[in-house]
This record gives sequence, structure tokens and C-alpha cells, in this order.
Amino acid sequence: MPTISMFFGIIIRMYYMKIELKEVKPSTEYTLLLVFSNGETRKLDMKPYLNLEIFKELKDVRLFNTVKKSFDTIQWDNEADFDPDILYEKSTPYITK
Repeated sequence: MPTISMFFGIIIRMYYMKIELKEVKPSTEYTLLLVFSNGETRKLDMKPYLNLEIFKELKDVRLFNTVKKSFDTIQWDNEADFDPDILYEKSTPYITK
């Protein structure tokens, strides 16, 4: 049976292994290029989210292009933001040509 100290050891390792967002850039066709602390660049397709509440406003490309890094996530000028864990989980590796 796991001990409490083993549990906290796992939590501490997870905290220090967390991959953080370093940079975001809007790209074509409602996608975002995300650069993470592990050096990886990933692409997030935002199209599936554009029919959800506050994200509907992002169909305006000018507003979509206002995306910026805010603390550990991203945010647009309309104050829409995204769960930081989802940024990595739902994005795909992006290979520059």
C-alpha cells in the first residue's frame, strides 16, 4: 500500500516536471503555434472550440490574432483564455520546414 510520503513524492515530481508555455503565435486557419519549456513547438487547432461561448468571438480573425501569453496560459483581448494543461494535451507536434 502506498504511503503518504510516496504520494507527496509523486506530486512533487509532477510539479517539477511540468511543461510550461513560453510563447504563442497565431497562425493560419485558426491555429496557434505554441512553444513550450521543453523546446517543443506544437500546433493547436482552435476550430473545434470556436462554437463554444466566449470563443465564438474569436471567429473574427482580428480578435483571434490578439492572442498572447498570460501567466501560464494564453488569453485574447476579449479575455477568453484556455486551460494551460489542455494547450499541450490537445496540440500536436509542429515541424518547421
